[in-house]
Amino acid sequence: MKQLARRITGTSKKSFGMYARAAASGRDDLIHMELGKPYADTPQHIKDATIAAIQDGKVHYSDLPGIPALREAVAAKLARQNGMDVTADQVVVTNGLTHGSYAAFMAFIDDGDEVILLEPYYPQHIGKIELAGGTAVPVPLDAKNDYAIDAALIEASITERTKMIVLINPCNPTGRVYTREELTALADVAIRHDLIVVSDEVYEEIVYDGAKHISIASLPGMAERTVTLFAFTKSYAMDGWRIGYLAAPKAAVGAILKITANDVTHVNTFIQEGALAALGGDPAVLAQLIADDREKRDRVVTRLNQISGVTCPWPQGTIYAFADVSQFGLSAQTFAERLMDETGVVVASGSFYGPAGEGRLRFCFGSLSLEDIDLALDRVTSFVRQLG
Repeated sequence: MKQLARRITGTSKKSFGMYARAAASGRDDLIHMELGKPYADTPQHIKDATIAAIQDGKVHYSDLPGIPALREAVAAKLARQNGMDVTADQVVVTNGLTHGSYAAFMAFIDDGDEVILLEPYYPQHIGKIELAGGTAVPVPLDAKNDYAIDAALIEASITERTKMIVLINPCNPTGRVYTREELTALADVAIRHDLIVVSDEVYEEIVYDGAKHISIASLPGMAERTVTLFAFTKSYAMDGWRIGYLAAPKAAVGAILKITANDVTHVNTFIQEGALAALGGDPAVLAQLIADDREKRDRVVTRLNQISGVTCPWPQGTIYAFADVSQFGLSAQTFAERLMDETGVVVASGSFYGPAGEGRLRFCFGSLSLEDIDLALDRVTSFVRQLG
């Protein structure tokens, strides 16, 4: 067989971490807190709309950027909720946020371009940046400063090859929801150096304790240089549906569509009807899903902080708790591996998200029932006590 393409063989394999290790173990007794998937079922009205679309014969090819009704609804939602002034022709429906980020990176990144990632970062972004020919440049944020955005540190990492900054807000894995001041400082850097910002906002709905999610594209001077990524995955418990959307400057939409038209042509037609129902559904349904996540967050963080030697900040958003276990003298990866091997509880190592995450473990509380959360935390508590 001929040699595989260098863009594949030279791409980071850092994509699945402890999830891959758990899958390879063949064990069926594991409690999974490593994978960021919702526990809840998809709301019934979304299923009903999708089934009705199939029955009504909406089973054929659709518009390349997405069905017009969904793009109109997305544009209205972005204006109402995100403060973004976009039209439906600036919206592209995607197969989840992962597809949206891939399209954005492929549309903007040339060979040799540098892309700044705020660390702890989302590892899958690295592989897509490299597939596009770019180089990821991590900028480590400081845990002692609650992983706040450090504009000076970002600016110091900019070179003549820097093309883009990637933002995740609310942040996976730290649970931070960035303030307007932090985002304004990052925006100032992007404007001053004429950089693109790709903003991953998949957790926009899942915020707690009065935290307010702000889309960076809504800030002055940012609409024309920001591609904002969203999905129905987390908020509406639609991870297996694989549907999301992006909003981009008008000048960039054609390039993005050139990518999406060649990799998927367009998103499944009747699934888009389900997404349309999600946006137009009773807000109480979404509120209840988020309330359930809040209850699980409270249970996990409270119990982690009751374990001697473990400290866990209260996440302002997302479905993750990012606990500090550095006091035990184990690397985060070793801690996570031993925890899985000895207790059957699978969590993500903080170092999987870059060196700035060393000494931390990411617990996904959104993927389990309260009963399984308690069982997992009982095992974690016993394990830590044995460490002494």
